[in-house]
Amino acid sequence: MKHLVRVLVTVCFLFGLSAGPVSAGNVLSIKKGEPVHLASWFVISGPNSSLGIDEVRGIELAIEAKGGSFKGHPIKLSSMDDGCSPEGGQTAASKIAADPSVLIAIGPSCSSAAKAGVPILWKMKIPSLSPSASAPFLTDPATGPDFAGYLRVCQNDKFQSAVAAEFTFKKLGLKKAATIHDGSLYAQSLAQVFADVFTKLGGAITSLEAISPGDTDMRPVLTKIASGGPQMIYMPLFIPETAHCARQAKEISGLEKTALMGSEGSYSPDFLSAAGNSALGMYHSSPDFSAMADSYGAFLEKFKKKYGTAPEAPYHAHAYDSVFMIFNALEKVAVVKGDTLEIDRDAFNKVLHETKEMKGLTGTITCDKNGDCADPKIAIYKVTEENLKANKMSTVPFWKKY
Repeated sequence: MKHLVRVLVTVCFLFGLSAGPVSAGNVLSIKKGEPVHLASWFVISGPNSSLGIDEVRGIELAIEAKGGSFKGHPIKLSSMDDGCSPEGGQTAASKIAADPSVLIAIGPSCSSAAKAGVPILWKMKIPSLSPSASAPFLTDPATGPDFAGYLRVCQNDKFQSAVAAEFTFKKLGLKKAATIHDGSLYAQSLAQVFADVFTKLGGAITSLEAISPGDTDMRPVLTKIASGGPQMIYMPLFIPETAHCARQAKEISGLEKTALMGSEGSYSPDFLSAAGNSALGMYHSSPDFSAMADSYGAFLEKFKKKYGTAPEAPYHAHAYDSVFMIFNALEKVAVVKGDTLEIDRDAFNKVLHETKEMKGLTGTITCDKNGDCADPKIAIYKVTEENLKANKMSTVPFWKKY
C-alpha cells in the first residue's frame, strides 16, 4: 500500500496535479499554499485517553503560538491513536508512514507503541519526537539503527524510577518494597530500575510481580506480595490497573498499611475517579510542575481559556516544547527555492539530534546522540483529601530530589 501511494503521488507530480507535499528521495518538497504537515500519534481513546488528549492540546497551543504557519506555509496537524499498545502503535505508524507529506510524527504517548511503530516510520525517513515515551530501551545505544529517528523531550525512566526508589528509602525510611508491572516496555523498565536502585541503597525487594493489561482481579498477585511483608508497593501501571490495585490492596490482610506508589502513567483525575477513597495517601512520581519555566503560568492560562479546563495529565508542556524544537530545526535546514520549500529529511533528523540549550517550558533542552533531550526534573506527589474532593491530582510536590 505504501508503494502504491508513492506511485500515485509521483504520477500526480509528473502531470502537474495537486497531490500535496511530496518526497523525492530524502527531500520533502512543499509547494506554495501547501502545508507543513505534522502528524501526532497519542492515546486519545479508551481509559488512558487523558494522557494523550493533553499532549494533542499542547501541540495545538504551540502551533497557535507559532502563528499557524512557517515561511508562508500553513501548519497542518493530523492525529492518530496509538492505543497505548504495540498493536495501536503499529497501526498508527503505518498510516502516518503511508503519507509522503508528513514531515515528523510527534509521539507516541506510550513506549510499547514506540517500540512497534518507530521503525516503520523511520523506514520512510519520518522521525518521531515523543513528549512521553520514556522507556530506556528507546534511546539505548545498543537498540540499533531502526531507532535512529527517535527522540524524546521527556525523561529517561532510568531517572524517574531512581527518584522513586530514593524517595522510598531515604525520605520515607522504608527498607522493604515490592513491585508490580504489566509486561509493557514502560512498566517493566520502571519496575526493574526501581528494584535495582532500591537494592543498591540497602533495601530489600520482597517480590517482583507481573499482571496483564486489562486485568481487573489483582487479589492473587497482591496476596502473594503480602506474604513478603513489604512496606511499599511500587506499581508503575496505567490508569485502570493502578486503580484496581489501589482498591483491592485495602482488602488484603497484611497490606492495610502498606504504602502505594504509582508513576505518571496513572497521574490523572481519571485515576482518582476509578480508585475513589483508596487513592488517599498514595504517591506518584511525575514531572515537577513547580520547576517549569516562568512562562508556564501564561501557558496554563491559555490552556484553560481554550479548553475550559486545566491540564489533567503530565506531558502537556513537553508536547508544547516538541513543536518549538521541530521549528527550531526547520529554521536551520528548510530551503526556499522559488515557490517551494525543500526539507532534506536526513539533515532535519540530524539537526533535531543536535538541539542544544533550547529554552522551553520544561527546562533547557539539549539532545544527546541517542535522542534523550530532556532536562529531567521529577517530583513525588501525594494524594490528599482535597485532591479527592476536587478530583484533581496535586501539582504541588510532596518531595523532590534536587
